Amino acid sequence: MPTIAVLRFPGSNCDDDTRFAFESLLDAPARFVWHTERELGPADAVVVPGGFSYGDYLRSGALAAHSPVMAAVRAFARRGGPVLGICNGFQILTEAGLLPGALAQNEGLRFVCRDVFVRVEARTPFTARYRSTQLLRLPVAHHEGRFVADEATLERLEGEGRVVLRYVNADGLPGKGANPNGSMRDIAGIVDERGRVLGMMPHPERAVESVLGSTDGRELLRGVIDAAAAA
Repeated sequence: MPTIAVLRFPGSNCDDDTRFAFESLLDAPARFVWHTERELGPADAVVVPGGFSYGDYLRSGALAAHSPVMAAVRAFARRGGPVLGICNGFQILTEAGLLPGALAQNEGLRFVCRDVFVRVEARTPFTARYRSTQLLRLPVAHHEGRFVADEATLERLEGEGRVVLRYVNADGLPGKGANPNGSMRDIAGIVDERGRVLGMMPHPERAVESVLGSTDGRELLRGVIDAAAAA
């Protein structure tokens, strides 16, 4: 099985959940990589987990994006290695320039912690196990999850099929109450130009067992393993 590198920053709080999901539920070896490391070591995929790196000081993900380990992550991504950023990980990937746009404060300036529905919008290595337009119920927990970008970037993301997940209601449609943070065009997740770097605000690692209320995130994590195996 491919080896998954799970980054750890001061303030990460979903790193253990992520490692548990890969190792205990999906039988994929996973290892922590501390933010001061300059090499990833044995790694076939990288996950940048959720949490509050550096206490969200200055701006969410801004300091973590300059940690020594991120140079290795950039090099890994340039080689085509699969990278998944979840919540704070998505924020870090945008700050590091691996994904376009930014994650701004939620509309209403309130922390949001609840289950949401997202619709699978694009087939990528990460979402290959889902049906087109399949609905997923996943939890979110963030204060700065509102995806923003200029109009040209939004048009490019849409036109190139790089919007991977979109907030919708239980009927699979956008509408009042479906978007938890005010993200432009209801965007919940995007990929880079090659489809090998995915950033998403919902937490798939918190939706991998029925006891957690949903198993909808499990196949996305399997997609990471598949992408690593195929790399």
